[in-house]
Amino acid sequence: MMRTTRLQSLRMAAALLCVLSAGQALAQADTSAATGGGFLPPASANAKVIDSIQVVVNDEVITRNEVAGRMVQVTQNMKARNAQMPDPATMERQVLEAMIVERAQLQLAKEMGVKVDDRTLDATIARIAENQKMSVQDMRNQMEKEGMPYAQFREDIRNEIMMQRLREHEVDSKIQVSEAEIDTYMAAAKAAEADRIEVDISQILVRVPEDATPEQIAARRARAEEVMRQLRTGADFARMASTYSDAPDALKGGEIGWRDADRLPPMFSTELRKIEAGQVTPVLKTNVGFHILKLAGKRPLTEQTEKSVVEQTHARHILIKVTPTMTEGEVKRKLLELKEKMDNNAGTFEDLARLHSQDGSAPKGGDLGWLYPGDTVPEFETAMNDLKPGQVSDVIQSPFGFHLIQVIARKSEDVTQQKERNLARNVLRERKMQEAMEDWMRQVRDRAYVEFREDQ
Repeated sequence: MMRTTRLQSLRMAAALLCVLSAGQALAQADTSAATGGGFLPPASANAKVIDSIQVVVNDEVITRNEVAGRMVQVTQNMKARNAQMPDPATMERQVLEAMIVERAQLQLAKEMGVKVDDRTLDATIARIAENQKMSVQDMRNQMEKEGMPYAQFREDIRNEIMMQRLREHEVDSKIQVSEAEIDTYMAAAKAAEADRIEVDISQILVRVPEDATPEQIAARRARAEEVMRQLRTGADFARMASTYSDAPDALKGGEIGWRDADRLPPMFSTELRKIEAGQVTPVLKTNVGFHILKLAGKRPLTEQTEKSVVEQTHARHILIKVTPTMTEGEVKRKLLELKEKMDNNAGTFEDLARLHSQDGSAPKGGDLGWLYPGDTVPEFETAMNDLKPGQVSDVIQSPFGFHLIQVIARKSEDVTQQKERNLARNVLRERKMQEAMEDWMRQVRDRAYVEFREDQ
């Protein structure tokens, strides 16, 4: 059990680093290892592995061995959590559906030119290892000892990053929150501050296809009502979720976890406030389908907004880049010559920046204006923070080239109100994003050509 749990924690860390939407990262850590299906169950030395096509997704196939491998992985993860297991046919349907959605998303990502280079992949894997308090080599050894090929793990993570970038492009970037919405939310939040709660929830989603006919909608509503009938007569919610739910978290018993009620769609928040722990909401209709939510727990949410003061720096710089006609050594010598001129009062920083700097700040004497923490790359910010007003740095290197930096002045600014508005914007984005993400995933699935093949 300890070995399985350790491997599961590595997968969970990977999924969280690729950060899916609220609740979805945890679901996909169990039901998704991206295309490729994870490791296959071991075969005996004398067995001959026979593979065949189980489903066609657009112009690619998912084989029976891939599905079998994913089934092994999901089964191990559910047993490690002591989760209730659905019957094998239901589990296979849920696993296969998750794999179809993954494959369709990856195909769309490739069509749109989404790529993940090895440098980005290596950096992500290094963060996963760091979060597990292991070196990359130790993590690799652990995986291979537990039956998971490291090369497959790399491709799983690459695919997770690709899908996250696709979702950011297709969903996140299109969600807009107006200043008027923020004003309305902040006024309402202030009035209801004493009533803010967090809720621990699970869900069952009966998805409605895009452009569904009235007959299809009626059939899906009937399915949701039948689930509700069984719940009212004592059926276990987690088992019903793993059997009937079309959401990514189905095989986790529909578990979403603790959420700020204000960050949920208003319809969900309103209904959850009406019930007590252990109870379920009525069937709720959204443009995605029919939802049933279970409230596992409720607690007050108290957030104190601390006063936020940040230090701004007014700085200027001279940037010279390495080119085919100017080597790194020549660039450094040139900047040292310019600094020597300043030291000898043979030219001011502004005048020399206008003459020699190779970026858009040159006409302004290299003036970058007032900078907040994080506005510049780390190498530049670290060197700038070490300077006193009026002081000029040594030659420093950044991804853009080589710099001389001068700090003109510093000041502190109270950004508490700006921070509160940013928090409100994030809450409103999360509300919109949950439904938008589910709707988009449904569209990707519905638009894919999917052909199931009979066992041969």
